[in-house]
Amino acid sequence: MTMTETPSTAASAPPPRQSLPGRLWAVVRNAWRGLTSMRTALVLLFLLALAAIPGALLPQRNLNTQKVEQYIADRPTLGPWMDRFELFDVFSSFWFTAVYVLLFISLVGCILPRCLDHYRALRTPPVPTPRNLARLPLHHEQTVDATPEQVIELSRTRLRGWRTEIRSGGERAREGEITLSAEKGYTRELGNLVFHLALVGLLIAIAVGKLFGYEGSVIVIANNGPGFCTTSPAVFDSFKAGNVNDGTGMTPLCVRVKDFEADYLESGQAEMFTSNIEYQAGEDLRTDTWRATDIRVNHPLRVAGDRLYLQGHGFAPTFTVTFPNGQTRTETIQWRPDDARTFLSSGVLRIDPPGGMYATEEERRKNQIAIEGLFAPTAFFHGNLLTSSYPAMNDPAVAVDIYRGDTGLDTGRPQSLFALDSEQIRQGRLSKEARVNLRPGESTTLPSGAKVTFDGAQEFVNLQVSHDPAQKWVLVSALAMMAGLLVSLLVKRRRVWIRVYPEADGAGTVGQRRAVVEMGGLARTDQAGWGGEFEQLRERLLDEPELRGGGPARTAPESGQPAEPGATNTAASSTEPKPARDADPTGE
Repeated sequence: MTMTETPSTAASAPPPRQSLPGRLWAVVRNAWRGLTSMRTALVLLFLLALAAIPGALLPQRNLNTQKVEQYIADRPTLGPWMDRFELFDVFSSFWFTAVYVLLFISLVGCILPRCLDHYRALRTPPVPTPRNLARLPLHHEQTVDATPEQVIELSRTRLRGWRTEIRSGGERAREGEITLSAEKGYTRELGNLVFHLALVGLLIAIAVGKLFGYEGSVIVIANNGPGFCTTSPAVFDSFKAGNVNDGTGMTPLCVRVKDFEADYLESGQAEMFTSNIEYQAGEDLRTDTWRATDIRVNHPLRVAGDRLYLQGHGFAPTFTVTFPNGQTRTETIQWRPDDARTFLSSGVLRIDPPGGMYATEEERRKNQIAIEGLFAPTAFFHGNLLTSSYPAMNDPAVAVDIYRGDTGLDTGRPQSLFALDSEQIRQGRLSKEARVNLRPGESTTLPSGAKVTFDGAQEFVNLQVSHDPAQKWVLVSALAMMAGLLVSLLVKRRRVWIRVYPEADGAGTVGQRRAVVEMGGLARTDQAGWGGEFEQLRERLLDEPELRGGGPARTAPESGQPAEPGATNTAASSTEPKPARDADPTGE
């Protein structure tokens, strides 16, 4: 007879396949766990720092568009590809934003569970006393003349600032045994959490500032010039709005500059810039009230949520052109400082003839005047070559080329504020009529009969209006980060256990007034000085006069230190792996 073996259903059936939603959920869960790990957060923080390097090395379009265009033009092959990868718009690029957002999500996902764990730890009593205190790195044992209750109560009162838990009895406990568990240093983890939460707050504050802030720069002539009002971005020479800000809805602010003063050392190095200004904001605009104040470098005017910075200064030469019919035109415009040490400046000034002076529009355009050259606040001549010897305006002079013709003012094409269009000169639309050096009050007459007079120069200031609604929170977050970091570095997490039980005599009878005290200590982190602190704690708890009694005290020193003379080392070797399991049964 043939016997056929029938395998069991459980052994023969293949394992059930997980459903598609279950597999998708597993992928999402694993991806979330990987993203919210501290290792991933550190990698993303490193990537964010790495991604910011191109923004520091390459010209950025939001700061200098012309420089970016020139950079691309000089590299016709590589430049367009760099532009496609947004290397000239690093901080608003998709890849920088992706790293920024992932870092934010990773930090939030990593910190919130740790906050919950810390909250549970604060509500959880200290862990029970290990079975074998002698195996801890720090251990002490002695006999005292007191009952276990007296020893425990005295120790509890001495451990102020420690979280304590008194336990008695147990399955393997000796008769009359009482234990005390004490722990200190919970603030260490709190400081660590404060640091990371403040880092998240810093990221949020910076993002809010970039989204809703704006920044504009404008050049204003000093000596009670016309000033400006923040009515629209058009009043600024350069304007940068936030990603969700179109430049409208700015805080109303009007400013006019009364004067400017620069303090220099004998070497010509600038020491301080100060400008006296008047401003209107809020209710002052309706009552036409001007308030006087002064601003200096790194000391801005803070008003109505905005900040007005004094960033720099320069000189604006003034020229008067007297046309053949006696009519005059006077213009003052800023020139660019080319030498930051002596403020030798260059620029151009374009003057249009008065209306009605010429019969046709074509004739009027052919008689426009352009003045291009150098300005020296303290002139020094090498023959006919002009340079500047000091940045203050002690002896101003100009060296200029004077052109007559079509300056391109009516073409509508953008032109440089500091140089003439070389194409206009090459095509003969502008012809040079004079090259002269002039001091204030001096003039020259052109072949056309027009006279050009250099009247002197005024100083201008470069002002920046900045609005960042989250700037205060950036400061608060940075200070909180520093405070949390200091707390996490300075506070030590440590645990102390005390076990007390009545002493038995030679016959095994439990005594009434003598008790054996075991004390063990464990630092949650490797901190220098814990051994000394443990010894001071032992003296404070057990060296009371009412506790001193017979019997030798046995103390286990820190690992690597010699035992005191006459002391018996009852601690196990620090290399054994078991003490960690016994000392920290919670696995923390």
